[in-house]
Amino acid sequence: MKRALITGIAGQDGAYLSELLLSKGYHVTGTIRRNSLDELDRLRRIGVADKVEIITVELSDANSVTRIIREGKYDEIYNLAAQSFVGSSWDQPIYTSDVNAMGVVRLLDAIRTYCPEARFYQASTSEMFGRVRDIPQSEMTAFHPRSPYGVAKTFGHYMTMNYRESFDLHGSSGILFNHESPLRGPEFVTRKITLGLAQIANGNCNAIELGNMDAKRDWGFARDYVEGMWRMLQQDVADDYVLATGVTTSIRDFVNFAAQALDIELEWDGEAEKETATDKKTGNQIIRINPKFYRPAEVSLLIGDASKAEKALGWKAQTSIEELAAMMAKSDYDDAKAAS
Repeated sequence: MKRALITGIAGQDGAYLSELLLSKGYHVTGTIRRNSLDELDRLRRIGVADKVEIITVELSDANSVTRIIREGKYDEIYNLAAQSFVGSSWDQPIYTSDVNAMGVVRLLDAIRTYCPEARFYQASTSEMFGRVRDIPQSEMTAFHPRSPYGVAKTFGHYMTMNYRESFDLHGSSGILFNHESPLRGPEFVTRKITLGLAQIANGNCNAIELGNMDAKRDWGFARDYVEGMWRMLQQDVADDYVLATGVTTSIRDFVNFAAQALDIELEWDGEAEKETATDKKTGNQIIRINPKFYRPAEVSLLIGDASKAEKALGWKAQTSIEELAAMMAKSDYDDAKAAS
């Protein structure tokens, strides 16, 4: 039986990756922060909470990182733990850097010392591209991160590459473009949209306040993407791969797709900060812009080229943006209806 360690197992990706590895017969151990003991809802929701071993580890604490790597004898280690909300990274740049950058080094150095045969996966991100140089973005596109989150993730990405080249560790980075699901945290814009629309469809008339409606992202389904993570660590030679759908969608269009799934017909009016959307059936204004949700430095257009992953890993995104938005909206609607 293979043994896998997933840092940040309580998150969206950790839950889906646990489900995948368990289906393949792995023994799965997952780490959570000490203040996350009550945050196993995602694991419970997909029925794996009682099938994984949970331990508390802080990536900011070198001793706890070293101890779990030394004692675990893992075959595969997936580093999904992070301060993962881009917006918060401007308010918490030091904490974000400690966990998302230095936390990677602590893991890599412990692996190098105590289990150099283990295969390591680093969760990199499309936010590293930032002010993009190429469209679409591939593994060869230059990085220009536009947030403390993106900067810290770029450091972790390069350190994984450095340990691979310097110490022959089997370390791969997945440069994942935005991937969402019904398990996505409510602080992320896609889930904020689907939660808000689900409440509106259930009779709550509160408007949803959003930021830059013209920002474009390459959104896929998280369950598709964890399959790509696993496939990376099954390769004989470690490497870095972009995982993406190759389709870019604006925030506005994501709102439209989610609304359509709930039979809400929107009428848009105005531009920039004065843009609004009204529910045609009720006449209620349900979308408006609040400048406080603008980023200090915006990443305007992200679209990934996953052709390397398709060729080398046999991986390709299976879920369209329309299907994803509908899936999330209907899940939140069902939850809201059950709770009312």
